[in-house]
Amino acid sequence: MTVEVTKLPSGLTVITDTMPHLETAALGVWTGVGGRDEKSNEHGISHLLEHMAFKGTKKRSSREIVEEIEAVGGDLNAATSTETTAYYARVMKADVPLALDVLSDILANPTFVPDELEREKSVIVQEIGAAQDTPDDVVFEHLNELCYPDQPMGRSLLGTAKTLKGFDRDMLQHYLSTHYRGPDMVVAAAGAVNHRQVVHEASDRFSSFAGTAAPKPQPAMFGKGGSRVVNRDLEQAHLTLALEGLPQSDLSLFSLQVFTNILGGGMSSRLFQEVREKRGLCYSIYTFHAPYTDTGFFGLYTGTDPTDAPEMMEVIVDVINESVETLTEAEIARAKAQMKAGLLMALESCSSRAEQLARHMLAYGRPLTVEELVKRIDDVSVESTRNVARGLLTRSRPAVAALGSGRGLDTAVAFAEGLTRAKDKSLLH
Repeated sequence: MTVEVTKLPSGLTVITDTMPHLETAALGVWTGVGGRDEKSNEHGISHLLEHMAFKGTKKRSSREIVEEIEAVGGDLNAATSTETTAYYARVMKADVPLALDVLSDILANPTFVPDELEREKSVIVQEIGAAQDTPDDVVFEHLNELCYPDQPMGRSLLGTAKTLKGFDRDMLQHYLSTHYRGPDMVVAAAGAVNHRQVVHEASDRFSSFAGTAAPKPQPAMFGKGGSRVVNRDLEQAHLTLALEGLPQSDLSLFSLQVFTNILGGGMSSRLFQEVREKRGLCYSIYTFHAPYTDTGFFGLYTGTDPTDAPEMMEVIVDVINESVETLTEAEIARAKAQMKAGLLMALESCSSRAEQLARHMLAYGRPLTVEELVKRIDDVSVESTRNVARGLLTRSRPAVAALGSGRGLDTAVAFAEGLTRAKDKSLLH
């Protein structure tokens, strides 16, 4: 694999990884703007803009956009996250110029036709409704609000029916021109691609994004913890817990990821084995860590019968606290092997590789080599993992959100709140 990087006069970066054994290519445009960049009156506009990019340009209708790609057997999609928005395609190698033309067209020449805009607002209102019917989506919305109170990072990416109603063509155009700037954009491609060809195509097609970098979002401030119980008549109780994690650039990030995997990253993890396999207290339980530019989010999710919630949460708290000081070499080695396998497997997918390259450029300003990533994993030790786990449990108070019915939720939440402080269990019974 050969990674090549070129910075265009517009400030936009082109990065490619040629994979000669492939006949297809994955390519896209990643821009460093997402939900956290929105002002209070812009809540949901990043996601709406992503939708509207496919709704017509000065030379293509919304139907022609998708038909041109699908006519050559390709596919086209997009995604909005907290810090990035991506527009990407998968095509045969001969159709890379077409894909770049379509991707540049939807960003450089969108028309934002009012009728299309109103229809797409209605579509997103339906999407919001679907999310509200999904308990694990709802409980994480409440958890995010607790973790980042009164901040864009604590709000849903979808916006609300009220905020969507206030968006018009001018607001979308202003948001696009303000935040989609060359220095904050990456064209990434992997698979059957030629770097010079991609640079040539991107140089012409994305020249209108030249200019200074977009304004930076407000710094994230992890909240003071606390809890929220949302009553809803459900068969299961859905419980989540979060602690302040580490930002993308922290050198201890890989040690924290190892701890996260040992705790709840798979079927061999401590929580899965103790809570589900040994005690049968839940069907699903997992932990994860999401690093951002200036903060991190360690999370836990589980669902159980409401009557089992207090016992389950007490077990979870005990497992987390015990894990910090009882990690073993075997567990560390297993977690590291899982991380390396995931990394190397991703290199076999041109779509995963293109996304990885783009995210590296946005996060680090350069692509990290496979050897560098593997070394960072190999450098994780029992001691470094214990140290990062101790930091995790002392950096913040836990935020806890529960969704369901039954008196057991309040008791379960009280156990969870006691994770990072000495507690008298007798007071909780």
